[in-house]
Amino acid sequence: MTNVSASKSAAPAVGPACSSSNKPIIIIGALFFVFGFVTWLNSVLIPYLKIACELNNFESYLVAFAFYIAYLVMAIPSAWVLKATGFKRGMSVGLLVMAVGALVFIPAAMTRTYGLFLLGLFIQGTGLAVLQTAANPYITILGPRESAAKRISVMGICNKVAGALAPIMLGAVALKDADALVQRLGSMDLAQKVAELDLLAARVITPYIIMIAVLAVLAVVVYFSTLPEIDTDQEDAVVAAANTNKKSILQFPHLLMGTLAMFLYVGVEVMAGDTIISYGASQGIALATAKFFTTCTLIAMIVGYFIGIVTIPRFISQEKALQVSAVLGVLFTVGAIFTEGYTSVLFISLLGLANSLVFPAIWPLAIADLGRFTKIGSSFLIMAIAGGAVIPLIYGFLADSLNPQQAYWIMVPCYLFILYYGTVGHKMRSKAV
Repeated sequence: MTNVSASKSAAPAVGPACSSSNKPIIIIGALFFVFGFVTWLNSVLIPYLKIACELNNFESYLVAFAFYIAYLVMAIPSAWVLKATGFKRGMSVGLLVMAVGALVFIPAAMTRTYGLFLLGLFIQGTGLAVLQTAANPYITILGPRESAAKRISVMGICNKVAGALAPIMLGAVALKDADALVQRLGSMDLAQKVAELDLLAARVITPYIIMIAVLAVLAVVVYFSTLPEIDTDQEDAVVAAANTNKKSILQFPHLLMGTLAMFLYVGVEVMAGDTIISYGASQGIALATAKFFTTCTLIAMIVGYFIGIVTIPRFISQEKALQVSAVLGVLFTVGAIFTEGYTSVLFISLLGLANSLVFPAIWPLAIADLGRFTKIGSSFLIMAIAGGAVIPLIYGFLADSLNPQQAYWIMVPCYLFILYYGTVGHKMRSKAV
């Protein structure tokens, strides 16, 4: 790939392998597929565990909390891991950690212990924190900064194709005949109910055994791959001069505001995908149908990614794409709140379109010109993925206190701040500490 000139980027050298082969992008694309598959299983686990472990809305959204809070807790340790191992070996470590998290699901299912399910999700989130701390800088740096959103969009397609498949595949197993089961549970005595719920919990054992095997094989493949190491400690002349007096990551306000924007964005993205099945059920739609709604959201995101690939940066800048996405987010949220049934659910699915270009735009804008601070800056953005833990949990509380539809108001201020970052916040580049 062609390197960006010194006046435009701080892209570190990645060695000759990158310029002569697409293998690094293919490998990273495979990893993004894994990210998507594991992440969007949560959309099925939320209603599934709500039934199997007899939970209310707030308790069921602890699934998202346990998974995404790992990004906040483990992002800085992930940077330490990558500093010790390098990016490539660090990604192998992340895959193995995810396999351990999947392994915890087996005793969790055998004992129907919600706490163990949450522990397994936290461990999987930890592995993903390591993986994403490495993989996102890779795809940003492997080419010109101006087209970084386009490359991330390609990765997003890999991610969301996997995410579209995941709920269908797990849902076919975990939520099979779930509507009839819920009706039968009401007429069972305690012993019968326990037996039925134990059988329901055991449904996930085989899928997670398969996941363990796949993750372990991928860890070996990445470890022995030709993926080049990257050096983010190198800065070009212009960026080095601009960063001469920078002693702390806190001196980059565009990164700090980008971190908040990412926190809010991940929160609304997770809500659009992970709440839609339960929300559809609350609108009187059978789980047999509602289990496909997350896939609809992710298909909308894939459409948005294709739009980004075609239009960025040729017809629209990353900044403008971010602004348009935020406005659409507000409009679709309001549409979902003021309509009913399938129309309301459709608006939630369309949030996938609104969300698709937000992550690809925020990431390069936030880490621009960080130079030797790139690794820790990336860790900040990975920590911000904890928005997927906090905001859906607040939604769950509001869904219990008000109703699942009115609880979506929480998304509006999130999109408004993203709009602010896309217009003003990303331009703020200096701060004294």
